Amino acid sequence: MADINIQRKKSAPSPWILVLLAAVVLGLAAYFFLRPEPADEPAPPVPGAATDTKTTAGATADTAEQARRRAAVAAIPPGDTSQIADATNAETAESLAAQAATDPAAPNYALNGLQKLSEVLVALTDRDDLRDPTTTEQRDNLTSATARLGEPGASLRPGFVAAAGLIRIMQQKAYPELEDATNDLVRLAGQLSGRSATAADQQQNKQFLTQAAATVKVLGEPKQ
Repeated sequence: MADINIQRKKSAPSPWILVLLAAVVLGLAAYFFLRPEPADEPAPPVPGAATDTKTTAGATADTAEQARRRAAVAAIPPGDTSQIADATNAETAESLAAQAATDPAAPNYALNGLQKLSEVLVALTDRDDLRDPTTTEQRDNLTSATARLGEPGASLRPGFVAAAGLIRIMQQKAYPELEDATNDLVRLAGQLSGRSATAADQQQNKQFLTQAAATVKVLGEPKQ
């Protein structure tokens, strides 16, 4: 007698499972296709980016202003030094001394002082009795050393050294009585760190700017 192969009939899956899976698929599709597009988020600000932009713009403006002042001084009749301050609108030795007398721990104390000192010295180099190739070369060294003062991490030391070098060049023209003071100023510039991180740095910056202001005040008085 032949064997009869009997197979059990497989049970069909519950319709509720199929309905549930279909609902999940439809829900996911609706989420991805119907969700609102997120607004573009602004790029995170780069630390110091705004400051750098303003600093660069300020440095450019300072350079243009210095050029304007030199042109104004050049237009003054030879020998007429009385109009220099008015024509250039430059910082005076008094304002430099006032800046030097402020708190050396204040933000940008040394930076502001160096910028004022540079303004005074650049104006003085256009005076007839001080203008010559050596002075012009040292003036260019100063403007180059101070062109990027506002950049993050920039050291002020090259600017201080260049300013002291320019003061010595001008002193050697007609101010022999300032020789010792000028040499001391050059020495101080060489000792500066170019920073204001410590109390010692701050006091050295103050000492240099105070002595520079006193020296520049004398240089601002033309020899008769």
